[in-house]
Amino acid sequence: MAVLAYSLGKREINQHFTIKNAKLISLVVVFLLLVFHTASRYYGGGDSCEWLLSRGRYLGENVWQPYGCMMHKYKSIEAKTCLAEKRVAFVGDSRIRQLFYSFIKVIDPERREDGNKHEDISFEDESSSLNDFLWYPEANNSMKERLISWTHEASAKPDVVILGAATWSIKLHSGSSETLQQYKVNLTALAVHLEKLADHGEVYWVLQDPVNEEVLSDNRKMITNQQLELYNEAAVDVLNSSKRNSRSRVKLLAASRQAAMETITQSDDGLHLPESTRNVGAMILMNSVCNKLLRPIDGSCCQTVPPPNLLQKLSACFFLGSAAVFLVLHVLGNNRHRRPVPPDVESLEEKKPATAAVPLGPKAPFQALCRMGVIMGYFYLCDRADVFMKEQKFYTHSTFFIPLIYIFVLGVFYSENSKETKLLNREQTDEWKGWMQLVILIYHISGASAFIPVYMHVRVLVAAYLFQTGYGHFSFFWLKGDFGLYRVCQVLFRLNFLVLVLCVVMNRPYQFYYFVPLVTFWFVVIYGTLAMWPQILQKKANNSGMWHLGVLTKLLGLLLFICFFAFSQGFFESIFSVWPISKLFELNGSIHEWWFRWKLDRFVTKFCKLCKIFFSFDNVLLQKRQVLSEGKGEALFSAKISNLLLFLSVVSFITYSIWASSCKTKTECNEMHPYISVILAFILIRNIPGYARSIYSSFFSWFGKISLELFICQYHIWLAADTKGILVLIPGNPSLNIMVSTFIFVCVAHEISLITNDLAQVVIPKDSMALLKRLGAMGLFSLVVLLLARGSQPTPGA
Repeated sequence: MAVLAYSLGKREINQHFTIKNAKLISLVVVFLLLVFHTASRYYGGGDSCEWLLSRGRYLGENVWQPYGCMMHKYKSIEAKTCLAEKRVAFVGDSRIRQLFYSFIKVIDPERREDGNKHEDISFEDESSSLNDFLWYPEANNSMKERLISWTHEASAKPDVVILGAATWSIKLHSGSSETLQQYKVNLTALAVHLEKLADHGEVYWVLQDPVNEEVLSDNRKMITNQQLELYNEAAVDVLNSSKRNSRSRVKLLAASRQAAMETITQSDDGLHLPESTRNVGAMILMNSVCNKLLRPIDGSCCQTVPPPNLLQKLSACFFLGSAAVFLVLHVLGNNRHRRPVPPDVESLEEKKPATAAVPLGPKAPFQALCRMGVIMGYFYLCDRADVFMKEQKFYTHSTFFIPLIYIFVLGVFYSENSKETKLLNREQTDEWKGWMQLVILIYHISGASAFIPVYMHVRVLVAAYLFQTGYGHFSFFWLKGDFGLYRVCQVLFRLNFLVLVLCVVMNRPYQFYYFVPLVTFWFVVIYGTLAMWPQILQKKANNSGMWHLGVLTKLLGLLLFICFFAFSQGFFESIFSVWPISKLFELNGSIHEWWFRWKLDRFVTKFCKLCKIFFSFDNVLLQKRQVLSEGKGEALFSAKISNLLLFLSVVSFITYSIWASSCKTKTECNEMHPYISVILAFILIRNIPGYARSIYSSFFSWFGKISLELFICQYHIWLAADTKGILVLIPGNPSLNIMVSTFIFVCVAHEISLITNDLAQVVIPKDSMALLKRLGAMGLFSLVVLLLARGSQPTPGA
């Protein structure tokens, strides 16, 4: 009864929630979100700079998240580069002096707080300009005279001024109301000169941080949070009044106060903030001053959107032109298209028709390009335009493992009987790709790379993904022997179409999407190895053991080739640094990233070839001797052999996990990674038990069929800032945001998969002469694009 209810419930869900309906819903949601964010920017006011300075929250201990944007953590060399031509002046009391020290420690982490109290302090570094702290504990005439002197002395005028004062006024005058009124008068007088300084630089007024009244000394007991709040209200009122009257450019730093409200209890004296909170304030200032100059990719606060380059403009014109042609053909009534295909309610996939589909008409490719143009517009809005918000990642065990448990429960819920029970059958490999891709997605969005054991296990998943890709391509060539140009071009188009479009639309190099260059490279290697003389296929090899020796000789040659490149980094770099090959493998002017990625999993494809040869040769032999059985519900081997192999496989997994958990650094682990693999152990565990081989998860299998699109699309429409952060569509509710953005992201990935398949039929003709002509035209077009790309490189810091 329970099984029947389970089956009916699953079918009921799939009947009402098809992929087509999901895409329509996602399109409506995107439109509504676009309207919401545009309206909130226009009517709500404020930009990412104001968000950075005004509000935020702690993601975890000492990790500050500004509202709606990402805060870059500046290193010494970056700070020196930004401030090389700037003079920064801190003006105020002891709390401003603390902020000054935290600020200069970003420039020089070894700097000590050794200045005298209640005196001016100077800091000058060889590669940066002068930074001063000037002791002015009250907002009075003395501070005003200092500001006046700067407005008259052009040579001594600071580029950035950070001011703040109130606690001494409260302390010296016991928090009297007359002192508060005088504070307003003085600040009103200061505002005029602050405006003059802001005309040629940046001016920040720091709102007063709270105090811990319980631990304040007796001579500070009059400094209460109520008093500080009155002084903050006075500062906001005066400076906002100035802002309303004359468009003031004096900025209020309130976010550090918000951060201090959560950490002031850690203060030693109740007045001065703990170092971690001061560092938050210093990093906020550093982002506000430097982001627009250095443009770090993970520092979206205070950055203006760069204008689209020539290639991006041309791509927009191309998609608009395709849409125009599609509309003209539609109006003319050219509706010849492929026959509609009914959806499969179980898998949410389209069933293949029993008869051949009607050939694509002239309207179909333009319709596909029109859909692709809309999707690329969404990509651009998400990660290149200032429309949607972004936030930084923060890893906790719960953000990684709880979603992991959730998706595996869904995977079990959608378990079904497999149509075939062969070793590594199609349903099983799709399932394998699917759950691995989902784990990798959760790994990326949770920032789990910070946790080395998880990092190393995901490295195994990436290697397994490469194994499956290589295994599939090798199997095709090994079994069918189809080395034709049509097959090769179909595979290369399927692998690279989306990435090549993104390279143009998102202004990113090919190597940025590292996995695609990796699988493309190994596909070419596999093809070259098997296609070169003598071509040895399974049928030929099974007739004579000598042919197996021939295959092994080829693989030995490939192994020597891999080892030579792996241990000759200079030669490797010299080969891949030659133009135009270098344009495919360079990232930020260097091929080091390509070297790192290639070296990490260099033996995986060789291993997959050996596995395929072993399985295809030994399956026949072992089945004849009744040692191996692939029947439904039957164990792969005899009971003794099965139990032994399962035991060894489980021990291998446990041993690997213990080793991965004991690694101290990623570098240390990565050095050993190419020589350690538990892929075979997983294959045995998944296939030896008959019941395990007889079922599969249609949920994971569905995701496995679009795994490549999921991997690539996550860069810009699920993550943000080129994977450094998280896209925020629903601000203020992280859980709902993840659900909505994930829903849209999956729908987009599935649609791109269909578009790619549609266009592959048009772009890659089966006629050899037509294909050669198109390859020549595409080669010429690629050369033109590469030449144009020389003048439109990604922005620095990306």
